[in-house]
Amino acid sequence: MKLSTPRWWYEREPKHARVTRLFLKPLSWLWAAATARRIARAQPIDPGVPVISVGNLTVGGSGKTPVAREILRLLQVEGIQAHALSRGYGGRLQGPLRVDPGLHSAADVGDEPLMLAGDAPVWIARDRIAGARRAVEAGAGALVLDDAHQNMSLQKTLSLIVVDGETRADEWPFGDGSVFPSGPMREPLRAGLERADAVVVILPADHPAPEHDLISVFGDLPVFIARLMPVAAPPPGPQVGFAGIAKPWKVERALIAAGCDLKDFAPFPDHAAFREEDLAFLSDRAALFAAGLVTTEKDWVRLPPAWRTRVTSWPVVARFDDEAGFAAGIVHAVTNPAVPQVSRASRALAASSED
Repeated sequence: MKLSTPRWWYEREPKHARVTRLFLKPLSWLWAAATARRIARAQPIDPGVPVISVGNLTVGGSGKTPVAREILRLLQVEGIQAHALSRGYGGRLQGPLRVDPGLHSAADVGDEPLMLAGDAPVWIARDRIAGARRAVEAGAGALVLDDAHQNMSLQKTLSLIVVDGETRADEWPFGDGSVFPSGPMREPLRAGLERADAVVVILPADHPAPEHDLISVFGDLPVFIARLMPVAAPPPGPQVGFAGIAKPWKVERALIAAGCDLKDFAPFPDHAAFREEDLAFLSDRAALFAAGLVTTEKDWVRLPPAWRTRVTSWPVVARFDDEAGFAAGIVHAVTNPAVPQVSRASRALAASSED
């Protein structure tokens, strides 16, 4: 099932879908209880190398994959052979296997692992322990787990929470705090923060600093600001955009903010598999406006090969406001195994955020 994220999930004070919220509350209680029980019963396994977990507290997109990609880059700069490990959501293969962009498709391994594999070694595995072992056998000196905050199968050196910091007057990253399906939360906010070592607040390139009331939610946890930066300008001339991510409206906004002459925009559900009728619809809209087609890198890798020449990919990357401080923190955590894990991670990142 492909999830289409409802905007009312993110209302600070619920005004819409009140009956739906009320109806879904019992399911939310069951979801939260099941998640808490699974986490409490977990017995994490030490894979033998440092593990950085990049996760979030909400269902759908918050910028985890761009942050994981940037962490892989920063570790590589320091000479640390880091491999990514993903569940491979949306792909048909179970793993463990190493993603090969020349061999695998998004339908095989998932769109996000396929994106990451262009920059670093990436493994997919439904069984994260088996995947970690294969990666270590292949020479991984550290593991970066994409979307793993609620997965406790591996012992973590560092647990990072990624939060979408683009708030508006009536919107909030955590909505009213309700757990899925009556709200966006995977688990209650307090429970998720208790297992985190630091928070990454991700913002658009042109967004001001996050509001104080958002930062204060995280208490004493170090908070780092990262921004989604376009790799290049949008394609010139009139364009029809489309995106199948958790919050497609953010792509529309980003294209306009970057100066794209956007004539129309079509949202699709997260991880949508584009059907021929979807592509025909997009082609017709582009013809109507005498426009090109533009989409995200994540959506582009899910397109049929014949369509990739007809659609422009518009990649974005995460860049930290304090790149040196963040890099110093994660490198220190990864390269100092003699210090107990939780205190090492917390102290390293806290120190780097204060410098």
